[in-house]
Amino acid sequence: QLQLVESGGGQVQPGGSLRLSCAASGFTLHDYTVGWFRQAPGKEREGVICISTGGGVTAKGRFTISRDNAKNTVYLQMNSLKPEDTAVYYCAAGLFRRCALSAEYDYWGQGTLVTVSS
Repeated sequence: QLQLVESGGGQVQPGGSLRLSCAASGFTLHDYTVGWFRQAPGKEREGVICISTGGGVTAKGRFTISRDNAKNTVYLQMNSLKPEDTAVYYCAAGLFRRCALSAEYDYWGQGTLVTVSS
């Protein structure tokens, strides 16, 4: 079964950090460009950051993305979190080489909720 599973969401205070994981099963994540997206309540989904098959990443300031090929997993490290970062975060994998958050991704995870609140 081909799937992506996100984990690591939860509640954190403003200024805190979280690391989300995106684990793939049934396919090799290293062969795919992986993007992180988020959807806040009442808003459209937006792209956050992505990492290409060659390791190139889009810049996102407080957020960084990385791969662990041995674990077939991609991580999203989020620092200095703000209340406006509250959203459901999704990872997605696309069979193309370059980062493109507007592209059609092939696989999507179910999402993990991040709540930034004091």
